[in-house]
Amino acid sequence: MPYRATTEDFQFLFDHVIGYDQIAATDLFTEASPDMAQAVLSEAGKMCEEVLAPINRNGDLTPAALKNGVVRTSPGFDQGYKAIADGGWIGMAADPEYGGMGLPLTLQTAVNDMMSASCLSLQLCPLMTQGQIEALEHHATDEIKALYLPKLITGEWAGTMNLTEPQAGSDVGALSSKAEDNGDGTYAITGQKIFISWGDNDITENVCHLVLARLPDGAAGTKGISLFLVPKLIPDADGTPGARNSLRVVSLEHKMGLHGSPTAVMSFEGARGWMIGEPHKGMAAMFTMMNNARLGVGVQGLGAGEGAFQQALDYALERKQGRSPIENGSGTIADFADVRRMLTQMRAELYAARSMSMSLAMAIDMHRATGDAEWKARAALLTPIVKAYGTEVGINVSNMGVQVHGGMGFIEETGAAQYFRDVRVTAIYEGTNGIQAMDLVGRKLMDGGEAAFRLLDEIESGAEAARGQHPIMAEAVWSAAETLRETTEWMTEQTDMQDRFAGAVPFLMGFARVLGAHFHLKSAIAEGGKGKRTELARFHINRLLPEHASSLAQARCGAAGLYTLSTEDLAS
Repeated sequence: MPYRATTEDFQFLFDHVIGYDQIAATDLFTEASPDMAQAVLSEAGKMCEEVLAPINRNGDLTPAALKNGVVRTSPGFDQGYKAIADGGWIGMAADPEYGGMGLPLTLQTAVNDMMSASCLSLQLCPLMTQGQIEALEHHATDEIKALYLPKLITGEWAGTMNLTEPQAGSDVGALSSKAEDNGDGTYAITGQKIFISWGDNDITENVCHLVLARLPDGAAGTKGISLFLVPKLIPDADGTPGARNSLRVVSLEHKMGLHGSPTAVMSFEGARGWMIGEPHKGMAAMFTMMNNARLGVGVQGLGAGEGAFQQALDYALERKQGRSPIENGSGTIADFADVRRMLTQMRAELYAARSMSMSLAMAIDMHRATGDAEWKARAALLTPIVKAYGTEVGINVSNMGVQVHGGMGFIEETGAAQYFRDVRVTAIYEGTNGIQAMDLVGRKLMDGGEAAFRLLDEIESGAEAARGQHPIMAEAVWSAAETLRETTEWMTEQTDMQDRFAGAVPFLMGFARVLGAHFHLKSAIAEGGKGKRTELARFHINRLLPEHASSLAQARCGAAGLYTLSTEDLAS
């Protein structure tokens, strides 16, 4: 069943919801006009439809494999990657000084969304490289930039990030990897890293690893960690890959999904590396890459959900069963109320998540272009919401996709289950969704909720403006925003962080419900009150938004009730 690029959604969001014209009006992005954006989306959409989508099943049926120490990628992935690299899609937002296009991250995010929907396993490779490009742009020396960025931007070289270790998990500060000064401006990196996405491949001429390790005088915890660039093949001054570095792929993980993406256990055995940023401040440099990746992973989630939705919709429109319950029905299962409910919910959730991701990308672009601190605060607030909600949407939508298929969804040949298996990990990597929620109620409310309250002011102002055209939907959104405001105030008043953390996930999901309704309402107003987006908004606001109340009620329960049952009680 063919994938259809969601360019129409992006164009509507750009023109009527997020205000892309504000980005194009800045001096930094003056060449990225709305017309250019439309052309970029169109070309990227064609590549996703014609090149990437046809190879998606290959990754699942013929996984990446480690053979004689070399990672062999899935059939067709070499041509898919070549199309991505040759099209310039990796370096869209990169610095033109090193060969990038210098386009807004908003456009790059839209393209990543479509690539995720068409072939998530392959899209993960350029996503990692994009994050490395940004980290090097901000923290590397001029010499490192000049040598590595042009190759990463063209896609000749790929980038990875190496954080996790077997004993450390999400507690990065517990890492044991070591770095020792070689005395010549390089360092010897020793240690083992796990869960390294695209840790090696046979489709690029080099793989460049960003590795966290500790210098001999590094303090315990995250404050003593440094960041190093460790290439698979050490390049000469002209950028020609030379001698192999002292690193290797120990094994590839056998995973639930994402079979086409090689997830490696990496061993660094005195490998030669170059420090990125300052000593003992590696986490700050790595977070440049991780924040980019958190937006990217949220988009991966909703992108995979889009692929699952499209396949489920196509199946529902073909599968004939029973007598149609509606007059002039198609005779397919799409006529049945519960199937129609699932399909509409899938569409509504995806549109809400896509709106949020575009809004976050725009905030990042506007801060970069203007330096305005409010845009920076907006981006920081939205990052954990977009990562967590986007991936939860992807999981829930792909799960419903299996359900729409009925028994055939449980049969691997249909491909419906692949979307669920592929997307499930997105709620785990780049910081689990629980960690994202803790970040939201912790660091992101350290301003007393100022950034959150500014966003709530916008939501309520939008609802007030909509009362004349859509009084019922407007009232529902305004009332939900008030409940969210009260819960945010409650969160900021809690001095015991355990009370915040206990309700962090429901708070984030309640926030996302309200924010999604806001974007749906904006879309209905922009459409003029009639049309498919208005009906989708009505579905979301009438049927999904009410969930915010139970989520926010949970958020205010505090931590005490979580510990009244002992672990022994839970086990008995």
